[in-house]
Amino acid sequence: MLNEISIKNFAIIEQLDVRFENGLTVLTGETGAGKSIIIDAVQLIAGGRGSQRFIRHGANRAELEGHFSIDDPKHPVIQTLQQFGIEVEDGVIILRRDLNSNGKNVCRINGNLVTIAVLREVGNQIIDIHGQHENQELMHERRHIHLLDQYAGSKMEEAYASYLELYNKYLKLKKKLEAADENEQQVAQRIDLYSFQLKEINEAQLEIGEEEKLEDEQRKLQNFNRLYERLNTAYESISGDSRALDWVGSAMSDMEDAAEVDRDLTNQLESISTSFYTLQEAAHDLRNRIDDLEFDPARLDIVEERLALHITLKRKYGNTTEDILIYRDKIADELESLINRDERLLVEQEKLNQLKKDLEIEAEELSIIRRNSAKQLEVAILDQLKQLHMEKASFQVMINRKPGFDVTGYDDVAFHISTNVGEPLKPLVKVASGGELSRLMLALKTIFSKHQGITSIIFDEVDTGVSGRVAQAIAEKIAMVASHSQVLCISHLPQVAAMADQHYLIKKQVKNKRTTTEIENVHNKERTNELSRMLSGAETTPLTLKHAEELLKLAAERKKNFR
Repeated sequence: MLNEISIKNFAIIEQLDVRFENGLTVLTGETGAGKSIIIDAVQLIAGGRGSQRFIRHGANRAELEGHFSIDDPKHPVIQTLQQFGIEVEDGVIILRRDLNSNGKNVCRINGNLVTIAVLREVGNQIIDIHGQHENQELMHERRHIHLLDQYAGSKMEEAYASYLELYNKYLKLKKKLEAADENEQQVAQRIDLYSFQLKEINEAQLEIGEEEKLEDEQRKLQNFNRLYERLNTAYESISGDSRALDWVGSAMSDMEDAAEVDRDLTNQLESISTSFYTLQEAAHDLRNRIDDLEFDPARLDIVEERLALHITLKRKYGNTTEDILIYRDKIADELESLINRDERLLVEQEKLNQLKKDLEIEAEELSIIRRNSAKQLEVAILDQLKQLHMEKASFQVMINRKPGFDVTGYDDVAFHISTNVGEPLKPLVKVASGGELSRLMLALKTIFSKHQGITSIIFDEVDTGVSGRVAQAIAEKIAMVASHSQVLCISHLPQVAAMADQHYLIKKQVKNKRTTTEIENVHNKERTNELSRMLSGAETTPLTLKHAEELLKLAAERKKNFR
């Protein structure tokens, strides 16, 4: 239930803190006092659409906060909050929303920053706001199927969740196949492009590491003379007459003689000997390398042409040879898929046909649930309408099959009603008056509120356009709803106000040359005076005061039947 709401700098409200109790709370007051502003505030707290125009003139920010308590630990909203990582302690939920003059909204749940979408999802699970404009929901036949499904309850929820999952798969695959048909020319172009690219890469016969080898060979060929001269100079320095190898050989001979005299020179001898043989081997290798050197201008052209091909392919298909080969494998797979497209489309078309058959089965199950629920809803609605003094009305839920199926199945649902004896049933949208719509919607709310799990139901002047015994019936019906849900109601009917467990009087005051809204919890004499004002519409008289007292006594007796 909604325990308390705090409103600051909202419309003409400067600061307002209101505590609510369980049962029926009625807000009354003259037109323009600010009753609906309070409901607007609750609606915004629950994630409704807001704008800068709600901010009180001269203020930079409007602040709204609602404190709720949830007694049932298994209530769906607890699971929803847990999914968003929001903890709930002792069943307390605090919704807060700040509207800033720069157009930004700041939303919090139990101190955690959330988006408006999350705030709305949570708010819709604990608050149900019903105003005059919501009667228009009945005036749109496309909404009737949702009302029937809501009445059908958990059985419909489970069946519809299964249907919706299947329907989304069907829709996704259908769109994919439709797109494939529309893009025939694009597919042909892609086949040509991939075929050309694949041929170009395959003909190049690229190998990983080849480019580095080619660059090394190019460098050698471009610097052949320099390489030949340096190798010859190095060879001559080692093996020429009176060059390095001769001097090291001479040193080795001298050390052999010295080592025969001094054995401690053995290590030095070995070092010099190793150097001699190493130089000798290096000279032999250099000679062979020089003999193998051969300048081939044609080979240089081939190498440079091959490197140019690498550069061209890298510019088109990737930064490295590895990237080019990965791209080749990718387009090869895609080309194969495109070439075998017709065969693949046939397979997917078969899948689509099977999904359609499965959907028809699921849609038939939805239809069976709806038809069974429709009969029960008809009985329940007629019973409620009878209590609302529409005992001569006839009501029927018409269910017809559509040519195909959509997101709701293949059922077309429309509420038909006859409000007068002898008149045929006609679509509700064509025959119901404003007062009849109010009573029909109230009948639906009475039925649904027992099953929805909503903790707080708000009626914003749903009793407009009714009077007399119908007004009394509506008052009793609202009180009946309040017997199992907290109800907040804005009303101009004294019959409804008399049924209240808590009665707030909304007044508009001028302070410091600024208009502001104030609220007063009225009891006893003040409450009788307010009912008297509502009865007379102007000045109170002894007669209207007496009538107000009688109305309160009658309401107290009637409420005993609901508790």
